[in-house]
Amino acid sequence: MTSVINVNLPEQSYEIVIPAVSSANAPSSLDQLGQQMASLKLGKKVLLVSNPTILKHFGERAIASLTSAGFEVASCTLPPGERYKTLNSIQKLYDIALENRLERSSTMVALGGGVIGDMTGFAAATWLRGINVVQVPTTLLAMVDSAIGGKTGVNHPHGKNLIGAFHQPRLVLIEPDVLKTLPMREFRAGMAEVIKYGVIWDAELFAQLEASKRLDQLRYVKPELINFILTHSCQAKADVVGKDEKEGGLRAILNYGHTIGHAVESLTGYRLVNHGEAVAIGMVAAGQIAVDLGLWQKEDTERQNALIQKTGLPTQLPSGVDIEEIIQALQLDKKVKAGKVRFVLPTEIGVVTVTDEVPSDIIRQVLQAM
Repeated sequence: MTSVINVNLPEQSYEIVIPAVSSANAPSSLDQLGQQMASLKLGKKVLLVSNPTILKHFGERAIASLTSAGFEVASCTLPPGERYKTLNSIQKLYDIALENRLERSSTMVALGGGVIGDMTGFAAATWLRGINVVQVPTTLLAMVDSAIGGKTGVNHPHGKNLIGAFHQPRLVLIEPDVLKTLPMREFRAGMAEVIKYGVIWDAELFAQLEASKRLDQLRYVKPELINFILTHSCQAKADVVGKDEKEGGLRAILNYGHTIGHAVESLTGYRLVNHGEAVAIGMVAAGQIAVDLGLWQKEDTERQNALIQKTGLPTQLPSGVDIEEIIQALQLDKKVKAGKVRFVLPTEIGVVTVTDEVPSDIIRQVLQAM
């Protein structure tokens, strides 16, 4: 059975469409892409953006679906990896958009993980001052997090996602079957964001994850749990974004684990740890900060850390990372306000608070223990 989750926004609401993993005879989401987009009355010109690996696996089906629905399709391939999430890649996208005369009614379709989704969304937000974008995420991390909510952007050499814009998609179309082609490391990376939702919003999701014997590989996770993970994580993101589209308040809780996580990613050149691994490290640090500040029970942070370990994600800082450099990098975080770093800290499983009253010596002490 297909789940449809609504992201309710004042100006442009949209749907997240998720077919059940177990519905073997149901049409694939990729094969329904053209039909779904045609129902939105979008312009005929489409630019499909992907990386070479994803395009090889799924591009033919996506393009066939779009073409059969009457769309004129051009494609653009960008190299995989966070280190290519730059303005140079966006320039290539602009060049192909110009070459194919994309108009304001045209659509960019992001077929890929978080890097492709972020770049395609940013290009769509800025081409002709904003054209349509449709997200077709192919990684667990993108499915549950980055494809939803309209945050788009690229990295600056001194910080992650410092250049960007809010630009909501017209549709998020999820095909759970593509997870079967996902490398184990990328599956684990997505689980970091799933755990995040359990800690910040959904205690039931957290409990379901705890009850599972193994979470480190897709083959050990039952289809029913994958369905539960996708629907509950997407619903959590939709709920938060629906209440606070542009991070004026509540939406900041989605950054749990990301404050220190982004600093670790940036300082390791986006090569040593991936986004999910960095978020896992950041959640361990934030959990201990919350304990040291008397906000969270020690038993709860131990439950969180045990769950992170069950997914095969790291709980320690990478060797060689300088703690003072992390503390300095925190000042470049997008969430800094009046020079103070804002942290999302848990108070119980499913509930967090946002504070800028975290002394540097506590941050330093927690990082030194990792």
